[in-house]
Amino acid sequence: MPEYSKSPQRISELTDQQYRVTQRDETEPSFSNAYWDNKAPGIYVDIVSGEPLFASVDKYDSRTGWPSFTKPLESGHVVERPDSSHGMLRVEVRSAQGDSHLGHLFPDGPSDRGGLRYCINSASLRFVPLEDLEQEGYGQYLSVFETTEATEPSGQREGPAQ
Repeated sequence: MPEYSKSPQRISELTDQQYRVTQRDETEPSFSNAYWDNKAPGIYVDIVSGEPLFASVDKYDSRTGWPSFTKPLESGHVVERPDSSHGMLRVEVRSAQGDSHLGHLFPDGPSDRGGLRYCINSASLRFVPLEDLEQEGYGQYLSVFETTEATEPSGQREGPAQ
């Protein structure tokens, strides 16, 4: 299994926005980020560590302006912690190895898919297209797309939040 970790070199390569989001727990603007409306099949990995976080088959249009997912690709790569910042009680989502701030978890996702909404900042992610999974070392996730491609032409399950 590959090792995913945070390194000073990788942190130094982040853009200002990526740094503010992943290292300072900030939130990027809605509807003006890289992946909020991305419908291509593939996986989303931590921009810092490369650990696989979410798959496009679990992405849906929550109409919030941020990428939203019903579940992580692998639960062990996502850490949930209480967050009482900004006078709200929320659940923060972080990457396990990179310790990157990813976003927040809300209980208002599609009820037919578990009812959760992982609301994630694009700045904390790097998208790996389906056709590049093998060459980038994520070939073990190809099977995630085999069942959905048979039933859904694009491999993407976009739909409104319920």
